Amino acid sequence: MTTVRVENAQAPEAAAADPKPEGIVAVETRSSLEVARRRTFAIISHPDAGKTTLTEKFLLYSGQLAVAGAVRGRKTERAATSDWMEMERQRGISISSTVLSFSYRGLVINLLDTPGHRDFSEDTYRTLAAADSAVMVIDAAKGIEEQTRKLFQVCAVRGIPILTFINKMDRDSRDPMGLLGEIEKVLGIDAVPLNWPLGLGDRFTGVYDRLNRQILGFQPGERGSVLVPTQATPVPSLDQAEELGISHAVVQELELLDEACRPFDRARFLAGGITPVFFGSAMNNFGVEPFLQAFTELAPPPGQRGSSEGTIQPEDPLFAGQVFKIQANLNPRHRDRIAFVRVCRGRFTPETELSIARTGEKLRIKGSHKLFARDREEVEEAFPGDILGLASTGNLRLGDTLCEGKVFHLDPLPRFSPECFALAICPDPGRRKQFANGLEQLANEGAVQVFLDPEAIREPILAAVGELQFDVVRYRLRSEYGVDTEIRPLPFKAGAWVGASMSTLKQFNLTLGVKAVTDHRGDPVLLAENAFSIRYLTQKYPEIGLRAFSDNLFGPPQ
Repeated sequence: MTTVRVENAQAPEAAAADPKPEGIVAVETRSSLEVARRRTFAIISHPDAGKTTLTEKFLLYSGQLAVAGAVRGRKTERAATSDWMEMERQRGISISSTVLSFSYRGLVINLLDTPGHRDFSEDTYRTLAAADSAVMVIDAAKGIEEQTRKLFQVCAVRGIPILTFINKMDRDSRDPMGLLGEIEKVLGIDAVPLNWPLGLGDRFTGVYDRLNRQILGFQPGERGSVLVPTQATPVPSLDQAEELGISHAVVQELELLDEACRPFDRARFLAGGITPVFFGSAMNNFGVEPFLQAFTELAPPPGQRGSSEGTIQPEDPLFAGQVFKIQANLNPRHRDRIAFVRVCRGRFTPETELSIARTGEKLRIKGSHKLFARDREEVEEAFPGDILGLASTGNLRLGDTLCEGKVFHLDPLPRFSPECFALAICPDPGRRKQFANGLEQLANEGAVQVFLDPEAIREPILAAVGELQFDVVRYRLRSEYGVDTEIRPLPFKAGAWVGASMSTLKQFNLTLGVKAVTDHRGDPVLLAENAFSIRYLTQKYPEIGLRAFSDNLFGPPQ
């Protein structure tokens, strides 16, 4: 039986001694209880490690799905629930971050399924800012891969605790001991296995639960599309393990783990010092249910957040939230625009009066929704950790803080400078208005950055973390705005926001391969074919005023 400790609930005697009015005490006590029930996390991995499949299985075991949809074999199987954009369904990859909310064992789980493709890391970085913890999925045959390492670093910088699921143990796999060593060496974090695989590849029959000292045996269903009950066999001691079917080699590994591995320390886990490791197979439901149960016990509820007013607590009564994603045309039949808002403090209801901290203006909300991939339902209330979908009039931007009462700013979202650049050309003069509107919308969403060259104002420059984002822009302009677009690659590889005005930049002798442009907000940006050119210019002309550069996490001018 999984027990959930309500860490933030107010003790009855404390409530009785509180001089606040009875109604306030009741609201705060309920808010504390609701906060303790929330678990909001992101799943990170390299492409094809099994992230979306594991997401589907969480929904299967929570009862949200009767049958899990698989990513592969899309011509004969239903598309994955978390992959909702038509282009995702065609290509079989996650392109846009997706929110999935479900209940499990009395908890409210908010799952942020992030794009696994390397080109969509910027959307992933923003989404990680909305998570309280992360699940890192590793392919047992490949170990730590590039995207996994990058996303882990973002989590580490933000202090996000990470649970690790080593997937595909029923296929050709690397040595488990070697995988643990690689996690520690490459990522610089202590890895503590809480279960251990029994056999590898086609001999993988389950895992040994180290905490509860029992064998968890599994049988694959039809490609893991239906629930498979876990068969638990107690193992009183390792001396009796071989009698219960555990091989001598595995027993030796377990004895070595007991001697060499550090004990699991939840406080160190929450501080980002260690990662609990679990083995299994998401496709065939090996180890998924025990992992989900362990996640609910180990992952933290929503915690405090940094802001311009100092640290804010989730139990504070007045609402505060942050826009971490904007998505237009979620419903192709309507030109809607949904702002994804992470609730950070207080309680939200449709009657809550909100201000946009950036402008001070009151927010006009057309509708507030709870999201499940592309489906939505009206929300009556939401608490810290929940993700709201707010239909707005278009005045919200990424990173905006929404406040009830006194206006303040939550800490800014992380962003990276683009590395790929291209000209966007509209061949049809009669569609230029739709072309401009579409690019403006995509820029506001953060799907792509748009720069304007004063010398060629009709041919905007697109900038992205990866080239596949240009395919998304072309696809969405065609499907949502009826505009065919030609994309021509440019040689630039780096960009930097600067403090000098465009008129001031014209006075400097910009070196060959450097161009001064403006972003879609009008802020000056230097584009260059290499990072050295920008460093050279800003050292030669300090008055250029370098504001943000591609080497570091940054927030361009807000």
